[in-house]
Amino acid sequence: MTMQNNAIEIAKVLSEKKARDITVINIAEKSSFADFFINATAGSDRQLSALLDFAEGKAAELGLEQKNVEGIQGSGWILADYGDIIINLFTAETRDKYTLDKIWSDCEIVFIEE
Repeated sequence: MTMQNNAIEIAKVLSEKKARDITVINIAEKSSFADFFINATAGSDRQLSALLDFAEGKAAELGLEQKNVEGIQGSGWILADYGDIIINLFTAETRDKYTLDKIWSDCEIVFIEE
């Protein structure tokens, strides 16, 4: 399975667990630190933690090794680093503030159906 397929599989799990506005962005040509961003919005800080648990479970099932997780309770943003795939989970307010989708808008973007 390719890294893009892995990223899409993780994004689908996030969709099943009611994340919103899910995108998989291919940043490989523009970045030296990763190949894909998965961006998703949660309805609350509590849902952020739950979505992280589901994403971690799917990543482990796919054989991906987690390098790091960043984000503190109440920050509105959790980042999980899997090397070639970085998962960004946001509250709506935080996602609007940092506009990662806009910053990387010149890259190929796959929108995941909710």
